[in-house]
Amino acid sequence: MIETEPETRLGGEAQAEADAAFIEAHMRRVFRLIYRVVNNVPDAQDLTQDAFVKALKRREQLRDDAKSGQWISRIAVNTALDFVRKRKRVVFEEIEKAPETPGETPEQAVLRSEQHAYIEDGLRLLSARERAALILRDVEGLPASEVARCLGCSPATVRSHIANARVKFKKYAQRRRP
Repeated sequence: MIETEPETRLGGEAQAEADAAFIEAHMRRVFRLIYRVVNNVPDAQDLTQDAFVKALKRREQLRDDAKSGQWISRIAVNTALDFVRKRKRVVFEEIEKAPETPGETPEQAVLRSEQHAYIEDGLRLLSARERAALILRDVEGLPASEVARCLGCSPATVRSHIANARVKFKKYAQRRRP
């Protein structure tokens, strides 16, 4: 049996800890992002795992740790869109209950649950690309040029997807008002 140098072993342990911290820091956001594209919990769980495996294999490509959130988001969206393209359809599945927020009152939990259902219903009206563009731009806060790079299209196409998504969502909101 060949023993490794203590520094090498420590380096491996340090990398494992860094990878675990990276996953923990981005897991919820990546899962939500993928779920919003595929609208299916089991598929979103599998795709989230796939996205992190891809990211960790290509960790050396990340030049600036400050941009790790945008980087993993791009990998997540591409993974989800590839899945949707291969399946040619999306199977919708409800999330039974949104995770509780510590210190949340029962009234706040009900309001959050209602808001979650309202947004999910509106997002179902959008195509996968519209949903991805809208989430990346409005939720993740990425600039249109970065969203275009994630989706593999031009910034003009991204603006079109976002405009279409907002129009559809606005019509949905107007129909839901009493």
